Amino acid sequence: MLRAALLFLAMAWLGAAASAQPGEGTLRVGSKRFTESYILAELLAQTAAPHTASPPVVRQGLGNTAIVYEALRSGAIDLYAEYTGTIALEILKGSPADTREAMNAALAPMGLGVAIPLGFNDGYALAVRAADAERLGLRTLSDLAKHPELKLGLSNEFLGRADGWKGLAARYGFTQVPTGLDHGLAYEAVAAKQIDAIDIYTTDAKIEHLGLRVLEDDKKYFPRYDAVVLYRLDLPARLPKAWAALQALEGRIDEHAMIAMNARAELQSVPFDAIARDFLAGTGKGAKTPETRRGFTAKLFGPDLWQLARQHLVLVAVSVGVAILIGVPLAILVFPHVRLRALVLGFASLLQTVPSLALLAVLISMLGAIGALPALIALTLYSLLPIMRNTVAGLAEVPNGLRLAGTALGMTPPQSLRLVLLPLALPTLLAGVRTATAIAIGTATIAAFIGAGGFGERIVTGLALNDRELLLAGALPAAALALLSEGIFELIELAMRRRRGTPPSSLPLA
Repeated sequence: MLRAALLFLAMAWLGAAASAQPGEGTLRVGSKRFTESYILAELLAQTAAPHTASPPVVRQGLGNTAIVYEALRSGAIDLYAEYTGTIALEILKGSPADTREAMNAALAPMGLGVAIPLGFNDGYALAVRAADAERLGLRTLSDLAKHPELKLGLSNEFLGRADGWKGLAARYGFTQVPTGLDHGLAYEAVAAKQIDAIDIYTTDAKIEHLGLRVLEDDKKYFPRYDAVVLYRLDLPARLPKAWAALQALEGRIDEHAMIAMNARAELQSVPFDAIARDFLAGTGKGAKTPETRRGFTAKLFGPDLWQLARQHLVLVAVSVGVAILIGVPLAILVFPHVRLRALVLGFASLLQTVPSLALLAVLISMLGAIGALPALIALTLYSLLPIMRNTVAGLAEVPNGLRLAGTALGMTPPQSLRLVLLPLALPTLLAGVRTATAIAIGTATIAAFIGAGGFGERIVTGLALNDRELLLAGALPAAALALLSEGIFELIELAMRRRRGTPPSSLPLA
């Protein structure tokens, strides 16, 4: 039975990893974690779809520039929509690259290229409430710098970017210490007057909707951010028909069309694929077809619920299962050696301190893959500590008299471990597995940042759209799964207590 379980877990782990890798003839499109990037990914995929042997794979919401760029560089995706200013300053680290030709020359050694300018500029800017702008006479960023009492809430990526806050503060002499916020949540915070100024993309739909005033970059700090396609140089030769079809998007999307598409997603909750389909059909450019806003129930019990539940369950079950296979034998092995045990448990503790997104970015770079494989490895590493620590604690709690009794009965060390130590340590060991499962259920939501699916997909999309209902539609099923796992472990522990309540079987005689 044990061997069959081990074989099943190993096969499931490998199967999940293999399923994350699409075929060589499949177009893989990525996106960042904001509304416009989601829509552009769908536009690219749907444009190419009639010219590919299999449907394109769209990896939505892959986090910030660092993660999606690493996915492209490693070959996990083939292309994504990027912006010239980001390429020049964030990816090329300020290399002189003010034209597409110069960018392509700098990117070529990395196997990457820039093509297909989509037709619009989506720049960075700072915005304030219009009423505050009128009251304080705020028209430019220089005006904003004269009011250090105003609170700034800036996206975490903007705070760390080469073309972001640090350089902007130096250029204008800002003295404020900004608060880091998710881009989608910043709009709600400024509307609620919790902060006074935020960074925005100039094609954001909520600028006009919330009555914000975009401040002029009077010292010309920000470059142009013309939307282009950043792609792997082998793509045109690998999928020539799809690449030819994508060329038709050049210059087709202007600022007004992009703002209108963003508005449909953020203000009307229209799905990204539907927005892209309408635009390509010629009904998306300024057209407003009657649409019914989806309610919370429709979002919670949407058609993706069971698919996301299956993905989430696989991520948790396989990662915890593999952690058991690694952690329990390793803990048993190091238990008798105090220094080695401290070293191994210390290393496992260190793994717990590594931020999830940082670990995922490193794994993407090492493996050259996104999706289930790096997510499973990360979740397995995070599950090791509670399993190993509780295994060691359970073994340490076994009374010395029982250990000696087994030896007196002529048991070999393996027999003593199997018949005495592990059965007595099992309740504590099981508590570690219970903790690891709870951690994995919560941490698995982060896997959506690298296209591994699960309930995190709804949470990530809800953050991008600032859609609290969609956030809840992802968080509630994850919470329900955590409660279900707690119930299952409670039943297992109840069964174990009842079993321990029965008269123990006689120890085998030597």
